[in-house]
Amino acid sequence: MTDFLLELRSEEIPARMQAGARAELEKLFRREMDAAGIAPGDITAWSTPRRLALIARDLPEATKAVREEVKGPPVGAPDAAIDGFCRKNGVTRDQLEERDVKGRATWFAVIDKPGRAMADLLAEAIPAIVRDFSWPKSMRWGEASRSTESLRWVRPLSGIVALLGDEVVDCEIHGVTSGAVTLGHRFHHSGDITIGSAADYAVKLRAGHVIVDHEERAAIIRDGAAKTAADAGLTLVEDEGLVAENAGLTEWPVPLLGRFDEAYLDVPPEVIQLTARVNQKYFVCHPPRTGEGDHPQDGGGAPSAERLANAFVCTANIEADDPAVVVEGNRKVLAARLSDARFFWEQDRKTSLAEHAKKLERITFHEKLGTVADKVERVAKLAAWLVSDARAPNGDHNLARQAAELSKSDLVTEMVGEFPELQGLMGGYYARAEGLPDEVANAIRDHYKPVGQDDAVPTAPLTVAVSLADKLDNLFSFFNIGILPTGSKDPFALRRAALGYLRLVQANGLELSLEQAAQAWGGLGRAKLGTQVAEFLSDRLAVQMKDQGVRHDYIAASREWAGQVDARTDRIEARARALGAFLDTPDGANLLAGYKRAANILKKEDWHGIEGEIAHTGEEDPLALVDDPDMKAVIDAKMAERKAGAVSYTPEPAESALTEALDTAAPTAARAVEAEDFAAAMAALATLRAPIDAFFESVTVNDADPAKRAARLNLLARFRDAVHQVADFSRIEG
Repeated sequence: MTDFLLELRSEEIPARMQAGARAELEKLFRREMDAAGIAPGDITAWSTPRRLALIARDLPEATKAVREEVKGPPVGAPDAAIDGFCRKNGVTRDQLEERDVKGRATWFAVIDKPGRAMADLLAEAIPAIVRDFSWPKSMRWGEASRSTESLRWVRPLSGIVALLGDEVVDCEIHGVTSGAVTLGHRFHHSGDITIGSAADYAVKLRAGHVIVDHEERAAIIRDGAAKTAADAGLTLVEDEGLVAENAGLTEWPVPLLGRFDEAYLDVPPEVIQLTARVNQKYFVCHPPRTGEGDHPQDGGGAPSAERLANAFVCTANIEADDPAVVVEGNRKVLAARLSDARFFWEQDRKTSLAEHAKKLERITFHEKLGTVADKVERVAKLAAWLVSDARAPNGDHNLARQAAELSKSDLVTEMVGEFPELQGLMGGYYARAEGLPDEVANAIRDHYKPVGQDDAVPTAPLTVAVSLADKLDNLFSFFNIGILPTGSKDPFALRRAALGYLRLVQANGLELSLEQAAQAWGGLGRAKLGTQVAEFLSDRLAVQMKDQGVRHDYIAASREWAGQVDARTDRIEARARALGAFLDTPDGANLLAGYKRAANILKKEDWHGIEGEIAHTGEEDPLALVDDPDMKAVIDAKMAERKAGAVSYTPEPAESALTEALDTAAPTAARAVEAEDFAAAMAALATLRAPIDAFFESVTVNDADPAKRAARLNLLARFRDAVHQVADFSRIEG
């Protein structure tokens, strides 16, 4: 057994591509080994800005000879089929062997593959790996790039190290031949580095000021940046994404602390952090904590983001003789960026948000939905309704409308033009600087939330109203023009809007009818639109709750209310959770089994029960044909008697017991459902478990006596209907 080293060297590999490149290199290497029937030991993939490397351990020195048998056409098949089979497998007719396959003579090709030296196998595998490598972006270069068949790589490939043990694996790719020589750090090492084997690869590169292990570089940056800040009495703002990015930009990382002018701290801290992070890849720091006053107040009195210190940590790629020179160069570049940010901040505040909002009339939201200004008007109308008429949540409708009308104003500001990820946040800052009420500023700031699964969910009434209105407008608007998510395509992020809506409703305990919301949004006659959106939301609810251990069929069984999809997702969720808890008990599991048995019998007999007779047969309601109040009372009493299960024979004890249980459980469950106490409704159903079990054990449903058969089928129909008024058990699987 021996180890194999492969290094593919090029110019700068973008940091964002390196993790994917490491995974791709390992995947393609395993593909080649699997095709040869080889199972390598541990595989390690590394990357730096200038190289991809792979070490595969415990490779055999040669592959084993193998014999393969390939089934072919039956004896007597057309000559063309047999000749084609021979060509495909590289054999002649006289090499075929006849075998019996299920009583039929069949030709087999027996192919002996001799063992191959591992070096020869790798010499073919390396070009295949490079040729099939997938990069998000790649290029061709040199004279060969005139042809579209030439090699593509992220940057021009400049060197290959390929060593099996201490021997070079000879191969050539695009004019680059393999060898044992690599290069060290661009500035700290001159000349070639000769690698002896995989065992000394990392050691020799380290001597050349290259740390080839990306995880080690990340640890140096993470720990070094934190220590550098702590040594200055500061606290580093942790940013794991920035750690990984800096690790992908350096081969010899050296964290250094710098300072910038305190005057820039007047700019919102999020702007400073984004400027440092996005443009320069710098970390920022918090100042020393001195007590409860560390979290200053914005001008309007609401807590702002934690203050930043006038300090940054950059990651140099060299060990400078005078680090101060490196820091000063980085400080100047950052100062220029911060100066731009401060200019945007000051310029934007010269115009009120209301004036900025007028510019939204020039931005198209969607060709069928008008401008962003049109969207804002719809959101404002819906937000005002939510806090007043809907009371979901309660609040001042004038402030809700004001916050909604200004919520998108920052989209046309210079700052959001530079940093689109600050939309909403900057609107909140500008509103507070303008002297608008805190509730309005906070609603503008947070109305996009929650964006992701880990994002905080607003709870302030005004913010909740504007956030709900914004998400509902997206859903209602696009559903209204027939644009729905399909498969993996969701260009207008409607699934994200749906999940945001659900989290807002859940976190704030809201009871909001989407039918009513749709009519408030678009006028009377929009209830059907609300039902359509409710159905979509219930599907997203099923996905969300599946991650929480609630089965999707429990959602399906709970989404019906009064014969249609429930327009309140909170009610669907409450019923599904109560249903899940009930069915996890022995009573629930046994009742479900009894229900399915009853439902199967009724389906087989095509029996709808007394409740369904009129709808099923088209028979006129007898009370509708009677004008005499006394006669109506008589007929009503007779119908009630029928529905109560009156029969013309003496019922068996189990029949009577089930009838009595239904007389109590059905109305109890109905009242509990009406009160939205689904746990109590399930408890009422639990009382039916023993009677239905006893019924099936001792009663013959399809009795020879037609009266008994009809009465017992009606009793099962009553049982089914009592269960259905709580949840649609027919949707439950298993």
